[in-house]
Amino acid sequence: FKHVSPAGAALGLPLTESLKKAYHIDPNAKLSPIACAYARARGADRVASYGDFAAFSDEVDESAALLLKNEVSDGIIAPSYTPEALEILKSKRKGSYNIIQIDPSYEPVPQEKKQIFGITFEQRRNDDIPSVKDLTNIVTKNKDLPDSAKRDMILALITLKYTQSNSVCYVYDGQVIGNGAGQQARIHCTRLAGDKADFWLLRQHPAVLSLQFKEGLGKADKDNAIDTFLRDHITEQENEYWETMFEKVPERLTYEEKRMWLSQFTDVVLGSDAFFPFRDCVDEAAKAGVSSIIQPGGSVNDAESIEACNEHGISMMFTGMRHFKH
Repeated sequence: FKHVSPAGAALGLPLTESLKKAYHIDPNAKLSPIACAYARARGADRVASYGDFAAFSDEVDESAALLLKNEVSDGIIAPSYTPEALEILKSKRKGSYNIIQIDPSYEPVPQEKKQIFGITFEQRRNDDIPSVKDLTNIVTKNKDLPDSAKRDMILALITLKYTQSNSVCYVYDGQVIGNGAGQQARIHCTRLAGDKADFWLLRQHPAVLSLQFKEGLGKADKDNAIDTFLRDHITEQENEYWETMFEKVPERLTYEEKRMWLSQFTDVVLGSDAFFPFRDCVDEAAKAGVSSIIQPGGSVNDAESIEACNEHGISMMFTGMRHFKH
């Protein structure tokens, strides 16, 4: 399936009206599947995706180029571009936008080498391609795995393969919605990804979609204002600046209102690039509406994690394949 990867990865499923508004896209815009995939992937973390390189798995068309034209981005890499898309992208950043074409015949060398202070580290590169082959070993009592969950599990594995370890990601409705990467403890990855996933879901709350921003406020400022609106702890200085961004300063959501909104999302998939050492990651995932987990397995505490899944009614898949990226 189609996927792109700026801040995350996503399928080219059509965007809902609320997603278009959350991603600052014209509700009447006609978007191709590859354009939808880019919008969803960038939407994985609107605040952290500025200044990226956009990587496309398929030809970039005019609708995708028009989305990129209005986003902060340093460059793009794709197998091909339509003539219309190329003209649009060549005009970005006064003609200095980096446009790279993938060589489809390129094959990286099997062994990777890295030199650090005179020491050479060498390992076989990760050439595994996540697919349905990874979805055969359900280890929990709950073995219910709809096609949508299988799709999202594969998407999670693709993301984890290219994300700095340690890494945990949450996937919902064909796109990454929270990615916790580069943490020292797996529970920290899980909490970070869960917090980001909560923010992604809350961005579609009616109170957020109805915020009255001042005329002319840029996308980056809007995204930061939404982030501040949803955070529980901000400084007095942050609050003073934040209030200047609105025609009418909004009333903040209460903790109870946030939890009530989040409670309706129960089909989230969690992927982990390595095994869970303790059950705390499963307990944390359950709080975030996770119904299915995919991870390598192989911990001495696997039985503890499986039991935690059974208690929460979560299905869990073991792949036997770690995707550590260092």
